Amino acid sequence: MADIVETNHNNPEEFYKSLKEKLESQHNFPEEYLFKFIVPGDSEKITEILRVFDGLKYTLSNRESSKGKYTSVSLQCFVMDADQVIDIYQKVAKIENVMML
Repeated sequence: MADIVETNHNNPEEFYKSLKEKLESQHNFPEEYLFKFIVPGDSEKITEILRVFDGLKYTLSNRESSKGKYTSVSLQCFVMDADQVIDIYQKVAKIENVMML
């Protein structure tokens, strides 16, 4: 189950604290966690996302939109705890034009 992550939240510290509580109550870490992102039809953005996952065990799948303007990127990744999930989201949030689901 992926959680919706909003990076334009007024108080990011409070948002990530709340997200951590949700993750810990809804998941049994360590476990496989599904990260989902929407990127412009730009393979460079996918490469930037994959750099965040360097050194981690993951399975990747992507699907282009019907007109090719966007690509849905899903990564099933083994994570140790909620802090690791949040760290990944925070790193991906720095990549321009990537929507996190």
